[in-house]
Amino acid sequence: MLAFLRQAPSPLYGRRGVDLDFPMLAGCLALLGLGLVMITSASSEVAAVNSGNPLYHMIRHLIYVVLGLGAGAAMLLVPLSFWQRMDWMLLLAAFGLLILVLLPGIGREVNGSMRWIGFGAFNVQPSELAKVFVVIYLAGYLVRRQEEVRESLWGFAKPFLVLLPMAFLLLLEPDFGATVVMMGAAVAMLFLGGVGMIRFSLLVIAAVGAVVVLVQTQEYRLQRLITFTDPWADQYGAGYQLTQALIAFGRGEWLGVGLGNSVQKQFYLPEAHTDFVFSVLAEELGMIGALATIALFAFVGVRALYIGLWAEKARQFFAAYVAWGLAFLWLGQFLINVGVNVGLLPTKGLTLPFLSYGGSSLVVTCACMALLLRIEWESRTVLGSEDTEFDESDFAEPSAKEVAHGR
Repeated sequence: MLAFLRQAPSPLYGRRGVDLDFPMLAGCLALLGLGLVMITSASSEVAAVNSGNPLYHMIRHLIYVVLGLGAGAAMLLVPLSFWQRMDWMLLLAAFGLLILVLLPGIGREVNGSMRWIGFGAFNVQPSELAKVFVVIYLAGYLVRRQEEVRESLWGFAKPFLVLLPMAFLLLLEPDFGATVVMMGAAVAMLFLGGVGMIRFSLLVIAAVGAVVVLVQTQEYRLQRLITFTDPWADQYGAGYQLTQALIAFGRGEWLGVGLGNSVQKQFYLPEAHTDFVFSVLAEELGMIGALATIALFAFVGVRALYIGLWAEKARQFFAAYVAWGLAFLWLGQFLINVGVNVGLLPTKGLTLPFLSYGGSSLVVTCACMALLLRIEWESRTVLGSEDTEFDESDFAEPSAKEVAHGR
C-alpha cells in the first residue's frame, strides 16, 4: 500500500513541487490558528481549576491539530479512485462504529449521551466519521445510478434505505444535530444529482415533518425549542446557557474587551471552549472579529463548493459530489453552531469546524480539508478524466533546464 502511494501522483510532490490550492489552504489554516488562540483563551480558567494547568486544553488541542494535519497529509497521497472503490466498505464501517458506540462497556456516556468510544485518554466520536463516509458512499451511488436517480422514483428512494437506519442509530445516542447535518447534506447532494423538483419538494416537506415529530417525541427537545424563543423567561434554568452567550455578545460590542479578557468564560458560560467558543470570540474580539470569522468561513465554504464545480467541469463527477457533500457538512454545522450561539436556533451540541475544542471533530475536519485539496488538484490536472490519458513522462522529475527556466 505504501509503495503504491509513493508511486501514485500526488499534489505533495511532482514536477511543480507542492501543488495545492493555496487560497483554500490558507483559509483553513487561518481558521485553525484562530481556533487554537480562542481555545487557549476560552479554556484557561476551566483548565486551571480542573487540572491546575491553564494551558491543559490548549496543549491537547495542539496535539489534535498536529494529528489532524498528519491525517490530512496522508489523505493527500490517496487517489480519489481508492475512495470510490471503497465507498460501500466505508458505509459498513460507519454502521459498525455507530453500533459499537451504543454497546455498554465500549461507548462512553457524557452528559447523558453515548457518543464516544474511549481509547485511553482520547475519545473518538463515530458520528464525525459516519457523516463523511455517508458523503463518500452517496457520491459513489449518484455516479453509478445517475440516470436512475434522475428518472426513477425508486432510484431516488433507495439511498434512504441506508440513510434512515443510520439516522436512527444517531438518534439513539442521541445526536440530533449530527442527524440533521448528515441528512441535510444528503438531500443537497441528491438535489445537485439532478432529482426533479417535485420529488425534491416532497422530500423537503417530509424532512420538515420528521423534524417536527422528532422534536415533539422527546421532552428535552421540546423544552429547548420553547426556551430559545424567550430564554430570559427562565434565565437561571433552561435558558441559562443561551442568556450567558447573549451577554457575551453584548459585552463584546464592536471591538471586544480584548483577547483573554472574557468574563463569561469564568464559569458563567458552560462549554465555553467547545459548543460556545464563538460567543467567547465575539466577547473578546467584538462584532468586527465575529463578522471577520464568519467571512473567513464563508470563503472556505464557498471555495469548497467551487472545487466541486471545477471537478464537474473536468467530468470527475464522483469528486464533484464528494466536494459538495463536504461543503454542505461544513456549512450546515457552521450555520447551526453560530445560530445556537446568537439565539436563532435551539441549543444543540454541535462543534464549530476548525474552531471548537474536540479531537474527533478537528482531525476529521483536517482530513476533509485535505480531501478537498486533492479533489481540486485532480480536477485541475485532469487526473482521472475519462478524456485524458497519462504516461510516465507526465510525472517525471523536471530536468535542470526546466528548473532553470522556472517551469
